[in-house]
Amino acid sequence: MRLITWNIQWARGMDNRVDPARVVAHARQMADFDVLCLQEVADNFPELDFNDETNQFARFAELLPGFTAIEGIGVDLDDGKGGRSRFGNLLLTRYPVAQALRHLLPWEAAETRNMPRMLIEAMALTPLGPVRLMTTHLEYSSSELRAAQVDGIRDAHRMALARHAKPRSAGPHTYRMTPSSASAVLTGDFNMRPDDPVLARLLAPFDGGEPPLVDLWASVMDEAPHPMTANLFDQTHGQISCLDYVLATPDLAARARTIICDVETKVSDHQPILVEFALD
Repeated sequence: MRLITWNIQWARGMDNRVDPARVVAHARQMADFDVLCLQEVADNFPELDFNDETNQFARFAELLPGFTAIEGIGVDLDDGKGGRSRFGNLLLTRYPVAQALRHLLPWEAAETRNMPRMLIEAMALTPLGPVRLMTTHLEYSSSELRAAQVDGIRDAHRMALARHAKPRSAGPHTYRMTPSSASAVLTGDFNMRPDDPVLARLLAPFDGGEPPLVDLWASVMDEAPHPMTANLFDQTHGQISCLDYVLATPDLAARARTIICDVETKVSDHQPILVEFALD
């Protein structure tokens, strides 16, 4: 099972060209991926630098026929013309998605420039069995906001584990039973460096002994330092940093065989990360 995660900066490359097809083409060069997790996807947001009114959620779905596309909208605004301007995350997978959940993460008051953030949770029926595929993009401007969002992610993970351990009563139509799983992957732009205590909080054990999330770079690469994933080619908006991660529950971490960060592409201001999980 091959997974790529990438903050694509609304498909804007370092050459200021906005091109979703180029994003998909580069991801395909990296691997014949089964799951593609994208952050910073835009729809009808011409205010973004060099962008236009394109619905990128629909465009990415069009570029990947045979994949299920799960939108995760954090920002949803009136465009002043009778339409909506939307911004958020997108998860695409060639596996069937039995159920999709969209968690609005806590949005505490803060005087920094900030916006709503959300978490996609897609129950995918993979060769490894049901797996909860999750992707998110956490707040850049405030450690306090990120900490609240991390608590929201931990709550979503804990509740999913509890539902798996104690299945609910099923019923017809909207109450019908769907698969559940203790196995999960969480990807995204966390806007935290590896030594950030808020990241340590995200990886911390649970009081009830539920399976925690494991940093796959540390799991696979041992003592090798995390690669730099943001601002490699332009430090106008921030220092060169590692901000992007792939986490997983211990059972899937044990299957992670390869993790690669492409530090050369300039298709975005962030670098894509590829993880390959063994099927046996």
